[in-house]
Amino acid sequence: MDFKNMKFTVGDGCSRGLCRRGCGRQDRQLNTYDWLADVPGNAESTDLVEVQFKNTRKGYYHNVNALDLKKGDVVAVEASPGHDIGVVTLTGKLVKLQVKKANLKSMDDIKRIYRIAKPVDIDKWREAKSREHGTMIQSRQIAKDLNLQMKIGDVEYQGDGNKAIFYYIADERVDFRQLIKVLAETFHVRIEMKQIGARQEAGRIGGTGPCGRELCCATWMKNFVSVSTGAARYQDISLNPQKLAGMCAKLKCCLNYEVDSYIEAGRKLPSREVVLQTMDGDHFLFKTDILAGLVTYSTDKRLAANLVTITAQRALEIVEMNRRGEKPDSLSDSDEPMTENHQVDLLAGESLTRFDKAKKKKKQKSRGNKADNKEAKAANANNQQPANNQQGGNQQASAENRKQRRAEGKQQRQEDKPQQQRQEGKPQQRQEGKQQQRPDNKPQRDAKPQRPDANGDQQKPQDDRQRQRGPKQQRNGGNGNGGQRRRQGKPNTPQQPKQEKANDGGNQ
Repeated sequence: MDFKNMKFTVGDGCSRGLCRRGCGRQDRQLNTYDWLADVPGNAESTDLVEVQFKNTRKGYYHNVNALDLKKGDVVAVEASPGHDIGVVTLTGKLVKLQVKKANLKSMDDIKRIYRIAKPVDIDKWREAKSREHGTMIQSRQIAKDLNLQMKIGDVEYQGDGNKAIFYYIADERVDFRQLIKVLAETFHVRIEMKQIGARQEAGRIGGTGPCGRELCCATWMKNFVSVSTGAARYQDISLNPQKLAGMCAKLKCCLNYEVDSYIEAGRKLPSREVVLQTMDGDHFLFKTDILAGLVTYSTDKRLAANLVTITAQRALEIVEMNRRGEKPDSLSDSDEPMTENHQVDLLAGESLTRFDKAKKKKKQKSRGNKADNKEAKAANANNQQPANNQQGGNQQASAENRKQRRAEGKQQRQEDKPQQQRQEGKPQQRQEGKQQQRPDNKPQRDAKPQRPDANGDQQKPQDDRQRQRGPKQQRNGGNGNGGQRRRQGKPNTPQQPKQEKANDGGNQ
């Protein structure tokens, strides 16, 4: 086949059973799939068009000018006063159904579409939208200053910027007449106040529910029905407020979805107060599986003892037998107790960390290899023990020989070292006649006066250099090194204070 010259055609969604024209923009709440979009003549069947504005606000308008409108087109529609800018979300026959669902008071209230929005209209619309967040923050502060018990949740400007809608939440009735005056003077626009509930606020904000899907109030739900805890009791759901509450802090709307099926199935079950009497004893109702039609009975009224599960039909038969004064041998028809037939889950016994076990096994294998290596080394050590003992004996003998040689050398050095005796003669003196001076050419200070010691003798004067060096020389003199001379003591000769001769090795 010649692929280079082949002409390829891009097939649209309608040719594969799903029309792309039926899908709207997914970034908007309350999106509706138009499953009649690929039907010929669907758009011409009615002039009604659904237009969506900010978040969940929608409106229905007449296409009086017969414009060729499709999903996603930005249009300018009639408003009071001025005009508003919105996006087309639905056309054709489904719009009639949406109008009935919206519960419009009168068909005369439906306004008309002016035109497809021009670039000037879109620029003005975007400019108005950019002021919404700042307006909301400022309006909250104004309401706080007026001590109003209300919360302004959102602000929406009209497409032409002449009007602003303030959405607020309040538990009680609020007199906001003064607030409207202050807001009109502050922002210089027409003010409209709309009260919404917690569910409507959650729908406008959007989010993801605990089921993993987008919130129902943000996708398709428009009319909100009151939800009570009775719906949870019918379905045997634990009355835990944290699990029953949704994103809006109210009871989940989905509690009403299946409550009718549970009520109908619960009528086929025996009453909770009925006690089944058998030859074995009395049996009390412990738990029920409403949709499966199974009931579990216990021999103790308060504890789970000797649990037996039977069908609801069998329980009703035993109730009729007890009314006639008869008691069956056991609850079940056969001697073996009935077991519940549940769907088999292939991963029921698997752990969430089942993929981590391989790593642990590898670590255990490596530890086992290390242990085997240690055992092999120990066996080799036992095999080489005789040779090591022989080598150890040789090493011990050589160590003893070294110690003996060291002792002999030490003794010989002590014998060869001359015995130095303390000389009592005159110490070595420096040249006489020279007056000792400091490096800075200053004369030496006079020696301190002699003080008598304990024996009554006068101590010898010392200069600064001798006082600083004397203790260190004493420490060095007592270390026992053979290479140093013993310090010689000074002779008992009269001292000259200013012409004192330094003694290099004298003891202090």
